[in-house]
Amino acid sequence: MKRLSFTALLTMTLVATPWLVNAQNTGHPADHKMSPPAQTVSSPATAAYEAANSKMHQEMAITFTGDADRDFLAGMIGHHQGAIDMSDVVLQYGKDAKVRKLAKAIIRAQKQEIEQMKIWLKELDRKAGKTQP
Repeated sequence: MKRLSFTALLTMTLVATPWLVNAQNTGHPADHKMSPPAQTVSSPATAAYEAANSKMHQEMAITFTGDADRDFLAGMIGHHQGAIDMSDVVLQYGKDAKVRKLAKAIIRAQKQEIEQMKIWLKELDRKAGKTQP
């Protein structure tokens, strides 16, 4: 029985160790903050992507209201705008025809979705007796 308990304890320890190390390093096992790569290649495209990424995260940093529908729409508008901004970067600096075609399609789709989300957000606010900030 002691041998079985020791084996079970050893197995649990080996399984849990990577998770515990990750939790200690990041502050939370599900922490989605990205660490910068060890070496970043500096270029105008990289600077533009970094600016678009920073802007997107600022726009997604909404004040949560407790209304899942409203919070989703408010956060996704910034997220979709980030996709548009990143697509603009590849159209400015990218060379691959397939990637550029995808970027153009993303811009069209995301703009339409943003407009729809803004309409729904206004409708939700109107139903709740609020005005959109």
